[in-house]
Amino acid sequence: MEDPESQGMKKMSNIYESAANTLGIFNSPCLTKVELRVACKGISDRDALSKPDPCVILKMQSHGQWFEVDRTEVIRTCINPVYSKLFTVDFYFEEVQRLRFEVHDISSNHNGLKEADFLGGMECTLGQIVSQRKLSKSLLKHGNTAGKSSITVIAEELSGNDDYVELAFNARKLDDKVVMNNLSPAWKSFKVSVNSLCSGDPDRRLKCIVWDWDSNGKHDFIGEFTSTFKEMKGAMEGKQVQWECINPKYKAKKKNYKNSGIVILNQCKIHKMHSFLDYIMGGCQIQFTVAIDFTASNGDPRNSCSLHYIHPYQPNEYLKALVAVGEICQDYDSDKMFPAFGFGARIPPEYTVSHDFAINFNEDNPECAGIQGVVEAYQSCLPKLQLYGPTNIAPIIQKVAKSASEETNTKEASQYFILLILTDGVITDMADTREAIVHASHLPMSVIIVGVGNADFSDMQMLDGDDGILRSPKGEPVLRDIVQFVPFRNFKHASPAALAKSVLAEVPNQVVDYYNGKGIKPKCSSEMYESSRTLAP
Repeated sequence: MEDPESQGMKKMSNIYESAANTLGIFNSPCLTKVELRVACKGISDRDALSKPDPCVILKMQSHGQWFEVDRTEVIRTCINPVYSKLFTVDFYFEEVQRLRFEVHDISSNHNGLKEADFLGGMECTLGQIVSQRKLSKSLLKHGNTAGKSSITVIAEELSGNDDYVELAFNARKLDDKVVMNNLSPAWKSFKVSVNSLCSGDPDRRLKCIVWDWDSNGKHDFIGEFTSTFKEMKGAMEGKQVQWECINPKYKAKKKNYKNSGIVILNQCKIHKMHSFLDYIMGGCQIQFTVAIDFTASNGDPRNSCSLHYIHPYQPNEYLKALVAVGEICQDYDSDKMFPAFGFGARIPPEYTVSHDFAINFNEDNPECAGIQGVVEAYQSCLPKLQLYGPTNIAPIIQKVAKSASEETNTKEASQYFILLILTDGVITDMADTREAIVHASHLPMSVIIVGVGNADFSDMQMLDGDDGILRSPKGEPVLRDIVQFVPFRNFKHASPAALAKSVLAEVPNQVVDYYNGKGIKPKCSSEMYESSRTLAP
C-alpha cells in the first residue's frame, strides 16, 4: 500500500506533466544523478538526559510543498553521526531544486515523526551543494533559531560515463570473399561511446561479425567472435588482442575446420569526456550578466501600458524573466555580483544614446549585489533615463565577449559567461549581431535572448541556430550553437520556472562542448576531490 503522501506526489507529478505537455515544455530525461553524503555534528538535545538516535530525512519542494524523498539509517546514541546511506537525486541545471534536510530523534520503538523529536533542519538548493561540492550549515530549530549543531552535505556525481573509445581492427587470412579482394584488411579506426558499446559494463559480451561487403547489398557472412570491452582494453597496454573468426555452419560441417581467419585489435584508445558537473565541481564559475532594452518602443515607464511600468504588486515581464533565469545562475557564482547593463537609451548627464551602459551608472563597476541588487538598480535607473533607440545588441555581446576572451588566456575552466538579453523588439543591427555571435561562439560564453511584449519576433529565430547554422555576413559559421531565443509570451500562462527551464536547458551541453572542444580539463585535481569527500563538518 502506498502512503497518502507518495500518492499525492504521484498525482502532483502527473498534473505537472500534463500541464507541461500542454505548454509544449517536455521534461528532458535526467542524464545526471548526484549522490549526497550526510554527516551532522553536535546534535545532542539539551532537554534529553540520553544521547539522541538521529536520522536525517531528505525532502524536496514541489509546487510549494515539501515531500519526503528518502531517509538515512538511524544511528543509535550518537551526537556526531556520519551516515553510510547515500541520497541519490536527479540533477537539473535549469531548475531551482529546493532541498530540506531534517534531523529527527527516532526512538527504537517507533519510526513515526513527532514534533518533540525534531532536532533541526537546513534548507538549500541542489545547485548550491554541487557548486560548492561540500556545504556545511547550522541546523535551525523551530522559529529558525540556530543552535550549536550543524550538518554537512557532500555531492558526488554518479558518472553517466560519457567517455568514448576509438578502436582499430585488422585481419589475417580471411575466407576468400572479403574487402576489395584483400584477405588481410586493415579497417579504418572508428569511435563509439562507452555507453553505446557496453552500457558502461566492461564484462558485457559483445558479438563482432565480419561480412564481405557487396555493392548489390547481398553481403556474404564470413564469421563471428565474441569479446568484452575489458578484453579489448588489453590493446591499450600494447598486448596483441586477437580472436578466431568462426563460421558456425563450416564448423558444424567441416571436420578439419579451424577458423575463417584471425581478427586483430591493434588500437584501443579511451577518450575522456568530462561532464558539466566535473567542471562545476572543479570550481568553474558561471558569470551571469544581464542587458535590458530601454528603447522608446517599450512605452513611457510612468504609463501603466509600458512594458517597463513598475506595478506595486505585479512584476513586469522584464523583472519576471530576469529573476527566473538569474535565480538559477546565482547558485553557480560564488561572489553573487552580477554586471547589469542597458541599451537603447539616452543617459545622464549628457543624455547621449548608449547601447552598453551600466544601469547603476558606475561604468568602472557595473556589478550589482545579488539578483535583488540588479532588480533595485533597474527600478532606480528608470526615472533617470530617456528611452530612445535603435535596438542594437552587438555592443553588449562584444562587451561580454571581451571578458570571456580574457578568460581564455588562463587555459583553465575558471569562468563561463552567460549573457541574458531582454528586448521588446526586433534588433536593428542584425549584421553586426551575427558577426558578434560568430566571434563569441569561439569563447566560453552563451547568449540567452528573451523577447518581451507582443512584437513580431520571427526575424529573431535566425539567431537561434536550431533551425540552421547561423553565419556571419561574410559567411563564417558559428563554431557552437550558443544562442537561445524565446518570446516571453510563450510562457505567459506558465510559471517563471518554465521559462528558465526552456532557456537554460542547453547551457550544460554548451559548457561541456566548449571545454571538451578545447581539450581543457576541469580545474580540480583528484587529490582535491578526494579530500572534499571527508565528512568532518
